[in-house]
Amino acid sequence: MEPILECSGLYKNYGLRRALNGVELTLYPGRIVGLLGPNGSGKTTLIKLAAGLLQPTAGEVLIAGTMPGVQTKAMVSYLPDRTGLPGWMCARELIALMEEFYLDFDAAAAREMLARLQVPEGAKMKSLSKGTQEKVQLILTMSRRARLYLLDEPIGGVDPAARDYILDTILSNYRREATVLISTHLIADLERIVDQVVLMQDGRVRLCAEAAEIRAESGRSIDAYFREVYRC
Repeated sequence: MEPILECSGLYKNYGLRRALNGVELTLYPGRIVGLLGPNGSGKTTLIKLAAGLLQPTAGEVLIAGTMPGVQTKAMVSYLPDRTGLPGWMCARELIALMEEFYLDFDAAAAREMLARLQVPEGAKMKSLSKGTQEKVQLILTMSRRARLYLLDEPIGGVDPAARDYILDTILSNYRREATVLISTHLIADLERIVDQVVLMQDGRVRLCAEAAEIRAESGRSIDAYFREVYRC
């Protein structure tokens, strides 16, 4: 099986600061992967490199064997760690825009999820709460039929009652042959859906293992294991 994401000797510097320090990572299709680590460990930088928004200082990142660029945009659906929807646009207009940009965008699925959220398609983004805007942005991201979903803190800005809905949205809308890479600090909420865990620290991958193996070998939940490893 061909890897969907490969990182080899991956470095990224911001001036004198090194964000990634020789990352080695291979992910395969059909997995939901939790990308975990303390602040400053390199999670967002890694996701942005895979999305083609940054260029590596050294090393290589490949999406299905191809360097990030125009060709991989059709394979990758990216959710940033902050809301970036234009305030003057409504959900209906955003759906139409996504349809124009992405051939794999499922407008019917997006409308169905908005209806379940009770978000009026004609409501301007600036009239919605920050949490609701984040939900809309996630719906747009998950309505693509991508091969790799890169989700940076998708549940970080919403209330606890909405987190289960968001995680269920992720579960029910990605294709089983696709891969979802989710960065989060809220490990306890994410734990029930992940197949695999990648732990980062100081710009390196400290551990890449099956979630079930971590639980079996450590005798702890992933959340408890994370707290023990990072003493947080």
